[in-house]
Amino acid sequence: MSETAEIVLVAPPGAPESTKSAELTPAQRQLRQMVLDSVTSPHSRRNYVKALDLLFTLAAGRPLTRALLMEYRSSMEDLAPSTVNVRLAAVRKMVSEAKRNGLLSAEEAVSITDVPNIRQSGKRLGNWLTKEQARELLQVPDRSTLKGKRDYAILALLVGCALRRRELANLTIEEIQQRENRWVIADLRGKGGRIRTVAVPVWVKQGINAWQTAAGIQEGPLLRSVNKVGKVGESLSDWAIWAVVTESAKQIGIERFGAHDLRRTCAKLCRKAGGDLEQIKFLLGHSSIQTTERYLGSEQEIAVAVNDSLGL
Repeated sequence: MSETAEIVLVAPPGAPESTKSAELTPAQRQLRQMVLDSVTSPHSRRNYVKALDLLFTLAAGRPLTRALLMEYRSSMEDLAPSTVNVRLAAVRKMVSEAKRNGLLSAEEAVSITDVPNIRQSGKRLGNWLTKEQARELLQVPDRSTLKGKRDYAILALLVGCALRRRELANLTIEEIQQRENRWVIADLRGKGGRIRTVAVPVWVKQGINAWQTAAGIQEGPLLRSVNKVGKVGESLSDWAIWAVVTESAKQIGIERFGAHDLRRTCAKLCRKAGGDLEQIKFLLGHSSIQTTERYLGSEQEIAVAVNDSLGL
């Protein structure tokens, strides 16, 4: 391995011994920042930082080699394949940025990252609600209170408009506009920078109106924090949205249920109601119909499964 490759994980000559153990070396900090600067998704940034820090700890001053990456992969054998593959993706991104910045040659980069992902068998089923469960969930917030009105608007937008929680956290009042005599979220910027317009059902808009009127907000972020004395804040984080969904789901007896499951619920209910697959693709903001098919699990019907009719 050449000196340029060793720059990736080894502290510079003469660095104090303490920088080679508990703390990141300057080279490691530089590489981690390169990766963070190249990734826009906050969720990906969090996952990538964790993955790289675990690798740096395992390396313990050793140069980055294929053997080290194979050891890194083996150290995660108890984790789900998807988690391992995300962490390997973080390392590949680091190597790619090192190559772009002249820290590694193209040949060295290829050699180091020639580590296969963990193969996943089958497809993840995911989680979603039936129509009856969705109705029950929407009844959880106490809509006589200010916080209840806000929480209902959160749940309604997620299950009615299939938004991602980050999209919902960033949603502004100005983006809710009228098009073709109906309300829509216009020019919503989603994952990968893709732009889409999302139709807002009447019942969802009614929930938005109730919250907006009670909160007295006319512009800026739609969703805001509400403290114990009813004071409305300036914004609401995507993690706060996740907490609203999780706690509401627990109220109807469903554990480990998150905001993205309501996005999947919307897509599933649209499909069961006879919705066109291409239109569902537009609603979700997917780049291809194949992605939507995988998302819906269109190849596997669970409620009325083929093996229910065996007649045994």
